[in-house]
Amino acid sequence: MSHKNCSRRKFLKISGISMAAFVLRGSTASPADKPARRPNIIFIYTDDQAAWTPGYIGNKQARTPNIDRLAAQGVYLANSFVTTPVCSPSRAGLMTGRYASELGVLDFIPHPGHKLYEPDKQIGLSPDTVTFAEVLAMQGYTNGLVGKWHLGDWTETSDKKYHPLNHGFDYFMGLTGGGISPSDPILEENSQVKQFKGLTTDILTDRALGFVEKHKDDTFMLCLNYRAPHKAWLPVADADWAPYENMEMEIPNPDYPDLNVRKVKTMMKEYLASIAGIDRNLGRLLKLLDEQNLSDNTVVIYSSDHGYNMGHNGIWHKGNGIWATHSVPADTENIKGKYRPNLYDQSLRVPAIVRWPGIVKAGSVITETISNLDWYPTLVSIANAKMPAGQTVRGRDFTPLLRGQKIDGWENGLYAEYSMRNYCRTHLRAYRTPEWKLIRDFLNPQRDELYCLKNDPAENINLINSRNPNVRKVIKELDEKILENVKKTSPSLIEPYLKR
Repeated sequence: MSHKNCSRRKFLKISGISMAAFVLRGSTASPADKPARRPNIIFIYTDDQAAWTPGYIGNKQARTPNIDRLAAQGVYLANSFVTTPVCSPSRAGLMTGRYASELGVLDFIPHPGHKLYEPDKQIGLSPDTVTFAEVLAMQGYTNGLVGKWHLGDWTETSDKKYHPLNHGFDYFMGLTGGGISPSDPILEENSQVKQFKGLTTDILTDRALGFVEKHKDDTFMLCLNYRAPHKAWLPVADADWAPYENMEMEIPNPDYPDLNVRKVKTMMKEYLASIAGIDRNLGRLLKLLDEQNLSDNTVVIYSSDHGYNMGHNGIWHKGNGIWATHSVPADTENIKGKYRPNLYDQSLRVPAIVRWPGIVKAGSVITETISNLDWYPTLVSIANAKMPAGQTVRGRDFTPLLRGQKIDGWENGLYAEYSMRNYCRTHLRAYRTPEWKLIRDFLNPQRDELYCLKNDPAENINLINSRNPNVRKVIKELDEKILENVKKTSPSLIEPYLKR
């Protein structure tokens, strides 16, 4: 749905923020009275990319010259996190500025063909929500989404109520589901699902370039949602594989007990090669912006839907982690042995860069804690728009930080959650400060965790059973933070929480 064809019900929800824009368009104001043109926005959103992967943070194995250049030309958000470390819930939080548990999107949404897919139980991002794309659309932006949506899967014969075209985008080309092949993918374009030939990352970039060229004279917002580096990682282009073909891979935790080092090294090589493919295509996009004289008035954002583990703490994957050891624990009541559901920092932390010429100081770093929920009000602010009336948005506008200013009272705490429902069952809730992180699992109390991040950033030493009075005080304080957020987002958990 876009501003061109929105329903009357949705229009009335957003109209409180948009009527001024329509009045301006139809006014007879002099050129001097007209507001400056809003910047174009390109939000590049990768899938499963960890914060430790780019070269600009010191990864010597990375081949990411274009990502590194973007960071050098913009600002790097050193403490950027997501609130749920799995695809669909994280994407729901990005689009709405709300916690996924509030939206009923608890785990990844199985797509048609997936063994967990149930046609009669399809869920997605409710049409009752107002996405940031809809807010920008009502301010005159032409919005495109190229790539992965994963917030509702529908065929061309369905009512499409979860489809991106019903959530503020004028153009969509990509996959509404979660995973496709890295080559010769099946994608949707012009409401038709068909197979394309070539590398998926390249194909998506082709369509992104076409969108920019078509709308270069408009004010546009493009979400370029790559499916890479989601597994499977291969094939990649020869140019992306060449640096890694004979590279001896280094892995973060080779001495972890029983770790399958050979397997992790192989996965690391393929994973980083997949990211090299993204980087190469980012270079194509940045080149086009320069050629079309769009760079100076285009905000380019680079981030990911969640982090990733590659041998860290003995696992690979994300919030629904999988043991990377030769043997795995036995199944328990709620957890299949091969899985390690988690809220590790490696799963929650993501790369984040903003290039905003004339506003952001090149090569600067923001150290405040930012969550994926904060992008919504920040994007609305960048677009010089107003927040939608009557809509709950948990995120915070951090544009002053982008401008090099401080925000008084900025809370550097992070509330995170993951109610895993596919393969295992959890009710993970956590509160993180720069010094400590407490994790509770309401279904599996024996899996509660406490880490002193200041002394143990790798989260290796679980202090949950410590009798140290200072540690017990920390647990009490973080418990109160968790309870405060549970009351707002998932109140059904309050009673069992208080009984513990």
